[in-house]
Amino acid sequence: MFPQRLDAPQAYDIAKAMVDGFNRHYRLFRTESARAKHRFETADWHGQQRAQRERIEFYDLRVKECTRRLEKEFKAGQQPMEVWHQVKLHYIGLLVNHQQPELAETFFNSVTTKILHRTHFHNDFIFVWPAVSTEYIENEQPGARPTFRAYYPQRETLFDTLVTIIEHYDLQREFADLPRDMRNVVGAMQIKLDKVRLRANFQIQVLSSLFFRNKGAYVVGKIINGFNEVPFALPILHNEEGKLYIDAALFGEDDLQMLFSFARAYFMVDMEIPSAYVQFLRSLMPRKPRTELYNALGLAKQGKTLFYRDFLYHLRNSTDKFRIAPGIKGMVMLVFDLPSFPFVFKLIKDYYPPQKDTTREQIQSKYQLVKHHDRVGRMADTLEYSLVAFPRERFDDELIAEIQKFAPSQLEISDRDGDGRQEVIIKHLYIERRMIPLNIYLQECFDTGLSDPRARQQMENSVIEYGNAIKDLVAANIFPGDMLWKNFGVTRNGKVVFYDYDEIEYLTDCNFRRVPAPRNEEDEMSGEIWYSVGKNDVFPETFGPFLLGNDAVREVFMQHHADLLDVEFWQSHKERILAGHVYDVFPYDVSRRFVQTRMSDGI
Repeated sequence: MFPQRLDAPQAYDIAKAMVDGFNRHYRLFRTESARAKHRFETADWHGQQRAQRERIEFYDLRVKECTRRLEKEFKAGQQPMEVWHQVKLHYIGLLVNHQQPELAETFFNSVTTKILHRTHFHNDFIFVWPAVSTEYIENEQPGARPTFRAYYPQRETLFDTLVTIIEHYDLQREFADLPRDMRNVVGAMQIKLDKVRLRANFQIQVLSSLFFRNKGAYVVGKIINGFNEVPFALPILHNEEGKLYIDAALFGEDDLQMLFSFARAYFMVDMEIPSAYVQFLRSLMPRKPRTELYNALGLAKQGKTLFYRDFLYHLRNSTDKFRIAPGIKGMVMLVFDLPSFPFVFKLIKDYYPPQKDTTREQIQSKYQLVKHHDRVGRMADTLEYSLVAFPRERFDDELIAEIQKFAPSQLEISDRDGDGRQEVIIKHLYIERRMIPLNIYLQECFDTGLSDPRARQQMENSVIEYGNAIKDLVAANIFPGDMLWKNFGVTRNGKVVFYDYDEIEYLTDCNFRRVPAPRNEEDEMSGEIWYSVGKNDVFPETFGPFLLGNDAVREVFMQHHADLLDVEFWQSHKERILAGHVYDVFPYDVSRRFVQTRMSDGI
């Protein structure tokens, strides 16, 4: 350990330059997030999508800028380790009274790891663990907007209070019928408050900024009454005349979990103090990890930092071993997991079978496409890491052999610290939340027997959800490519989510065709394809034999999703998207929508 002194003048200058780099990043990030309100008010849906994609790149661009500056002005890579230790100490001092200290620590890590060798990636030189508390941070500047606002209605003033809440957001767009919307919301809230005594602390708290995503804006808050807290969200949409309306009232942790799902695109929210927003959201969804909340707010690098800390903590407090993940093995991805940890680890193989005409670079580009695209609740978000070290004793020998066989270029086993303890270092991997593969989920139903009403219901629900997932992907301009059941997973709340991205394409890049009629009897009897097939040609009527071999599954699928086997379904949606149409895909069941305001725009 280096002595705790702060006498290296260059160390302070380096630390100050890094804080300046972070401040520039967050200023640009926040400005772009704040512009989402204007894009919503002007119905600039394509601009909203573009901004969401571009904002993802902000962080890496600012890290590169800061790294270049440190190399140019301070020859940072040539500084001795004692100076770097002092840099961290100065940096901590500069974060006193900072509004985003946890994000600034992560920025420090990103810049430092670009400059230093990875043998120095421990807590003396980077923030493996946080150094500055985020508890009770407040902006005490005159006129500063609070994190949340509290309102204190009585039963008879609830309507007026809700109107005031909406008016405080100052949306520059007329509501079609705000009194009608408020009657809907009050009616929904009164169901929650019916025959409940209102206590002295009865109040409604709402976060001060709206949450923008896709074509919606969301009021997020909670009702507090005595010891009870009820989370809620109010989605605000545009109707066909371009006027605003409140589409639904969502209540409870499960509804909010769906809204903030890891399978949805990131929100745009204007936040002065992100940690305060996360703390408020955690009070609504205590089961949701902070890493997923930071991700949902568009702060994915902070999400990665917190995930890694959670992972290290879990490793220290568990003893089971990493293993090859259950299920059918993929042709391009090697998947392993730790049974006690609710995530899977995926690395790209070095070798693929002949039918997989792809490269490592192409597969990585598919994962980048998903990261930047609207995932509409149907594509799992991924965390991407490089040079991840695991304790060797936690790896099953069969898993090591599997990696050595299929991805030797991604594996390094070393005694890095010279203490006799080996580490497994994976050079590049993706991490996703673990789900039950849909083929296994269905097999469980068949094993139980469809004569069991619960098993049949589970089978029917999952087949319907599978078709809904594909249709939601279509609405987002995504053709999943390989639609086999094994490439979809079932979440805790029964949602079906797609997670195999190596064959996805934009729907608008696909050529949907009918299978040509056989030219003669020989064609009709042939087991071979007698017609030409282009690179992006898709024949929807051929999906059935691959997907619907089980009669019970086929019956449910054809009852609800027969249109997926019709080329007209795919072609019509492709044409609408090419014409500039942006579909509505709702992060809640359509049955939750207020009857008066329902539209038929979704798929």
